[in-house]
Amino acid sequence: MNTADTTILEEEFETLGDHHRMAAHHFAAAAKFHLLAATADDDGDDEACERNAHKAYRHQLNAVQYAEIAVMDSESLEDEDTLEISAD
Repeated sequence: MNTADTTILEEEFETLGDHHRMAAHHFAAAAKFHLLAATADDDGDDEACERNAHKAYRHQLNAVQYAEIAVMDSESLEDEDTLEISAD
């Protein structure tokens, strides 16, 4: 992991965009590990295949979690807009 990735992971997430970026980061990492698992399977390396598949799965779970947070935050912003319109 490079310094930019470490900085992203260490910072607090305050914006909707931060959650979308982290979801994208984890989806990309999951894809990378799935490809590594596929290559390991093609090469007959069961241990590497299982290890990479597990890493891919963990990144996928993190990606979905960040994506869900982004959607929930987005919905709460929409709810606030609806309340403001109703108050007028």
